[in-house]
Amino acid sequence: MAEKAKKAEVEATEAKAVETAETQTVEATETQVAEAPVVSEAQANPEKFLKDFNWHNYQEGIDEVDDSQLQEFEKLVAENFVDTLDDEVVEGEVIHLTDRDAIIDINAKSEGVISLNEFRYNPGLKVGDKVEVLIDVREDATGQLVLSHRKARVIKAWDRVNAAHDNGEIVNGFVKCRTKGGMIVDVFGIEAFLPGSQIDVKPIRDYDQYVNKTMEFKVVKINHEFKNVVVSHKALIEADIEEQKKEIIGQLEKGQVLEGVVKNITSYGVFIDLGGVDGLVHITDLSWSRINHPNEIVELDQKLNVVILDFDEDKSRIQLGLKQLSKHPWDALGEEVKVGDKVKGKVVVIADYGAFIEVADGVEGLIHVSEMSWSTHLRSAQDFVSVGDEIEAQILTLDREDRKMSLGIKQLTPDPWTDITSKYPVGSKHSGIVRNFTNFGVFVELEEGIDGLIYISDLSWTKKIKHPSEFCNVGDTLDVVVLELDVEGRKLSLGHKQTTENPWDKYETEFALDTVHTAEIAEVVDKGATIEFNEDIVAFVPSRHLEKEDGKKLKKGESAEFKIIEFNKEFKRVVASHTAIFRAEEAANVKAAVKKQEAQAAEAKPTLGDANDALQALKDKMDGKKSK
Repeated sequence: MAEKAKKAEVEATEAKAVETAETQTVEATETQVAEAPVVSEAQANPEKFLKDFNWHNYQEGIDEVDDSQLQEFEKLVAENFVDTLDDEVVEGEVIHLTDRDAIIDINAKSEGVISLNEFRYNPGLKVGDKVEVLIDVREDATGQLVLSHRKARVIKAWDRVNAAHDNGEIVNGFVKCRTKGGMIVDVFGIEAFLPGSQIDVKPIRDYDQYVNKTMEFKVVKINHEFKNVVVSHKALIEADIEEQKKEIIGQLEKGQVLEGVVKNITSYGVFIDLGGVDGLVHITDLSWSRINHPNEIVELDQKLNVVILDFDEDKSRIQLGLKQLSKHPWDALGEEVKVGDKVKGKVVVIADYGAFIEVADGVEGLIHVSEMSWSTHLRSAQDFVSVGDEIEAQILTLDREDRKMSLGIKQLTPDPWTDITSKYPVGSKHSGIVRNFTNFGVFVELEEGIDGLIYISDLSWTKKIKHPSEFCNVGDTLDVVVLELDVEGRKLSLGHKQTTENPWDKYETEFALDTVHTAEIAEVVDKGATIEFNEDIVAFVPSRHLEKEDGKKLKKGESAEFKIIEFNKEFKRVVASHTAIFRAEEAANVKAAVKKQEAQAAEAKPTLGDANDALQALKDKMDGKKSK
């Protein structure tokens, strides 16, 4: 713009110079006609004239202009006209207002026009006001200069925001509305983002309280690519808080009582703001009584006094206590409470090994599971009590110094073993419930506190049992007989098979040796097979005794006669044989034939006299042989 203005001025100056020159030429000609000829500089010194002659200006038709005139012209242009070629913000003056536009004078060749919509933030705009504008279009179709105030504000705003970010300056912003994760803040006309974590040093639960408020901020982040600005109010107060924090930390001492505000509540404790320094009150340090959650004791933003229990070397982790400000409940426990007294309380905690009973606020006693029942068969504490139950117990031990108390429930009922000999004498029959298994037997509960053991060998007369679970299940009811009683050792030996007669007494006669029975091969096993005579008697048949008369062997499911060749009542062992059946018949036939032959031989035998004659003849014969 400056160059064109300068060019126009030069052209005007040159035209005036040419006109002046022409007038001077005409006047000179007229004078020359009247007067004598005058010698010009060119004529006087032609070599110098040719050397200094400006051929470019001559060809362009430009006359020389005095340098002082040019400098004066350039000065006037610089003072009165703006450079409309550069995209920079300039200041203009409102010289006229219409219903829709504002006419702005920026000292250019013409005035600019800006829509009033760009001044909505400034409803009081009036003639004479100074405004910042950006040349949007130097000359539209009608030759009008078009300006933009909004773009000028944006450019200026970004300049100011960048400067504030680089210099760490504090800026004012207007909180426009809430958004996801924070707030939208108007800073110099730019919408900046205020994260929820940057509003204050403490967690903010109600963002709406900041809407439509003007606050101070620091520009903490700028994304030039996406034109994003992040501001923080928290950063302004952190520096002050840090100084305050150092001062507080420097004065911390164990046992010191401070006032704080509940900043956050978690399942394991409460964070307390001590004025820029955070401390933790663990859930166990909130109350002498057991609580399930800290919100039973405190609430957010509550002011309370706490005592410093401990802190690390750099004092960055501070452990606080609340219950320590009140007297320990054990100290308030009356001296009249002693061992053997009955107390009532509520079950507050249950563990596998027992239950904790709160007998007074902050005073607890432990009932071990072994003290819940007279039974020697221990169970879980959940089998006897539940959390929240109101129960009565007896004090077994009491240690006021260590603040420990053990309680018992079973002591409130008589010991069932006191009259055990009269209730369960040896030989008496009873019914009990199977409570537990071991590899060697079954524990049966006759009543609460009275358990007895049935050894595996005393479960059945006939069955061979490897594990008690093969015979019964936990919870089953069994009939038992008391076999032995140890009062001092609190032990009972029971038997189940003794409740019935021993069937092997009659089996000893029924399945005596050499008795024959018909049965079916049940299973073919190693070295033989098994047969079942009834539900109690399972006999073994060796392989060589499975052979039939035709030489083949019996197979599974095949029925045949068997002879008992072994019966052991003590070891419940029965051995049978099929082969012995037909071999016994063969032996009987052979014996009968031998007897018959002997009888026939006896009938054909000679008399004694005949025999004597025969013997004499034989003797004579032998004597004669000798004589010869």
